[in-house]
Amino acid sequence: MQAVRNLFRAPWSSDVKLSDKTAVITGANTGIGKETAIDLSKRGARVILACRDMEKAQAAVKEIAESSGNDDVICMKLDLSDSKSIREFAEAVNKNEPKLNLLINNAGVMVCPYGKTADGFEMQIGVNHMGHFLLTYLLMDLIKRSAPARIVTVSSMAHSWGSINLEDINSEKCYNKNKAYAQSKLANVLFTRSLAKRLEGTGVTAYSLHPGVVQTDLWRHLSGPQQFFMKMARPFTKDSIQGAQTTIYCAVEPSLEKESGGYYSDCAPANCSVAGKNDKLAEKLWQLSCQMLSITWE
Repeated sequence: MQAVRNLFRAPWSSDVKLSDKTAVITGANTGIGKETAIDLSKRGARVILACRDMEKAQAAVKEIAESSGNDDVICMKLDLSDSKSIREFAEAVNKNEPKLNLLINNAGVMVCPYGKTADGFEMQIGVNHMGHFLLTYLLMDLIKRSAPARIVTVSSMAHSWGSINLEDINSEKCYNKNKAYAQSKLANVLFTRSLAKRLEGTGVTAYSLHPGVVQTDLWRHLSGPQQFFMKMARPFTKDSIQGAQTTIYCAVEPSLEKESGGYYSDCAPANCSVAGKNDKLAEKLWQLSCQMLSITWE
C-alpha cells in the first residue's frame, strides 16, 4: 500500500543548504551517485567523489562543478573490492578533511558473474557490504566529530528476496548471482540497523533506501530475458535524477534528524522485509563482518 500511496504524493523537494558541510559519495562518477553529487554541490557542500576509475571520476568532477556552479568538488581513488585501497582512501580523508558530515555508501555491483575481491570475498557481498562496512568503520571518528552527521547506504527492494548465509557468505558452495546480490542488499539494511543502535546519542544517524528501479550501468550483467523484461518495463522505471531523490532525501530532509536505522523508498519511510528487521541476524552479520575484515567494532 505504501508504494501505491507514494505514487500519488507530490514529488519531494527541499531547499536545505549544505554550505560548510562535507560529503563523501562512493561510486559518484555515474548514475545516481553522480546525480546525488550534483544536488549536494548545488546546496553548497564540499563533495568528494570516491571512485575506482579516476579518468571517469575527473570527467565527472568537471561536469558536476559546471552544472552546480560549485568548484568545491574533488575525486579520490577508492576501490571497494580491495581493503588496502579502502584504508589508503580513509587515511587520506582523515588526514586532509577537518570534517565529514555525510557519507553516502552508493557504489555497488549487481548480478555479476562469480568473482572474488582482493581480500577473497565474493564480489557482490565484498563490494556492496564489506567494502562499505570497512569504509564506514575507518571514517567513524571523523564523522562523530562532525556531528550532526548522516550515513546513507543505498540498498534495494531486492533485499526482500535475500537471505544471509552466515555459513557460506562468499557463496563458495553454490553461486547464484541474483541470490548473492539480494544477500548483499539485505546486508546493507541490516548494517544500517546495527549501526543506528551503536550510534544512539552521538548525533550521527543512519539510513538505508531503495532508489527505485533505475536505468543504470548496473544492468549490464543482467541475463537476456532480464534485459528484455527491463526494456519492456522502461516506461515504469526511473532515470538517474529520479533515482537519486531518496538518497538526497535521506541526506538532507530535516524531519529525519531524530530518525535513525530506518529504510526508505520514494522519499518516504518504507517497509523492509522481515529478515531486514531481524536484530539477531543483524548482530551475527556484524560480528562475522568484523571477523572477516579483522577489525574490532563494538
